[in-house]
Amino acid sequence: MNSARVWRSRIRAMRVLLVYVLIAALSACCMAQRRDSSPDSQSFVRVSPRDAHYFELSNGRPYIPIGLNMIAPRGDSELDGLACMDGWMKKLSENRGNFIRLWLSHDFFDVEHSRSGEYDQEKAKRIDEVLDMARKYNIRVKLTIEHFRHFFGESQPWAAKPIHHVSLGGPARDIDDFFQGAKSREQFKNKLDWYADRYGDDPTIFAWELWNEVDCVSGKGYMEWTEQMLSELKKRFAKNLATQSLGSFDYGLKRGRYRDLCLMADNDLAQVHRYLDLGASLDVCKGPVDVLAADAVRELMAFDPNKPILLAESGAVEPRHTGPFKLYQKDKAGIILHDVIFAPFFVGAAGTGQSWHWDQYVAAMNLWFHFDRFAEAVRDIDPPAEKFVPMRLDHMRLRIYVLRGEHTFLAWCRDKQNTWRSELAEGKAPTAIQGARVHLPYLGRYLHGTPALFYDPWSNRWIEGKVEAHKLRLPTFSRSLVIKVKY
Repeated sequence: MNSARVWRSRIRAMRVLLVYVLIAALSACCMAQRRDSSPDSQSFVRVSPRDAHYFELSNGRPYIPIGLNMIAPRGDSELDGLACMDGWMKKLSENRGNFIRLWLSHDFFDVEHSRSGEYDQEKAKRIDEVLDMARKYNIRVKLTIEHFRHFFGESQPWAAKPIHHVSLGGPARDIDDFFQGAKSREQFKNKLDWYADRYGDDPTIFAWELWNEVDCVSGKGYMEWTEQMLSELKKRFAKNLATQSLGSFDYGLKRGRYRDLCLMADNDLAQVHRYLDLGASLDVCKGPVDVLAADAVRELMAFDPNKPILLAESGAVEPRHTGPFKLYQKDKAGIILHDVIFAPFFVGAAGTGQSWHWDQYVAAMNLWFHFDRFAEAVRDIDPPAEKFVPMRLDHMRLRIYVLRGEHTFLAWCRDKQNTWRSELAEGKAPTAIQGARVHLPYLGRYLHGTPALFYDPWSNRWIEGKVEAHKLRLPTFSRSLVIKVKY
């Protein structure tokens, strides 16, 4: 009798315990759901813990940066400049773009413009306005803190910052002293404090970038300075990414600098700048834009940085960066922009390539639709979940850039015969590619009869097909085509 009562008591206790366990589990699940359903606007961009080669938001949703450099408006008028920025950002947002880069040190935004170490609260309101626009248009912003290259140099007047010289009350005798001197370093940390007080913990900010093309400065010590200041950024902006940039990767000696920066511990993302430049030392910079863009990303991937990679500046320039590419005026279809946008992602970058000449090319030629075409091509793609492996497929007529994922085969096919030289310089219209076949690589499963989708970014249409014995017959297209196979 006593034994039965004991067992009944134990059973009741176990039931109560089970109820508590279930309640705790349900509570944890609800909390997780609340976290996962938090608005994207309140979430920060981070390196994905699911795959460090890609980004995601802190609520767990994937984030593919789709955008360009939008450094500042032209002119000095505050009213006109802000209206210009709003117009550009609206166009980008309407075309599903979600990223821009801003130079805080540009004359239009520069808070440290009259005296070294003094910051203009009124001027900062322009930055506030643009960040408000970004929130309105669901755009993340990379903020570049500095860009000057010398104090008094006669060349590149846009790159001079004389107020930091001791003769004008600044802390440095020369650029070497600016990067290596204790007084200059402490003053720069004070500037970071000022920005942190005003913009700390802002999810609209994609990343803080220390300097534009820091290796182009007229001095020494910038890499050691970078290592220290990246650490200082991390202390002040723990929820934002921290990074640095180098000049265009257009000659061989750049490789060592890029390797050092890519592997630097507190540099959260590996960035590369590269342009179509007929004056460059590297021959790859003179050829097809998709090739030079893809090669730049692969150069960084070879360092195995295990972090996201971005082609952070690209486009086309006159020899040795002496101005915007003259053939931009003939590029009414936007083939250069198309290649800059698409090529990096399809070789393993975390987002689109980010074009320069946002005003003289993209806005002037009204090419915003290319961002929408890329967004359509990757719609519903979760890169960290796919754990994409970049590949290349051989084809006589096409360069085929492949991302082989856990559940998706994604490829971008580019016509080898259609380049900036053939279409813009020689005036040859793109020809239609008909009846092309692609042999799929082994994907670990039998795919015969599996539905396939083809996206033509030039006509903005999806076309249905299917795999036939590990082969795909492509629909007729010109210039480029995207392939998507789910399995």
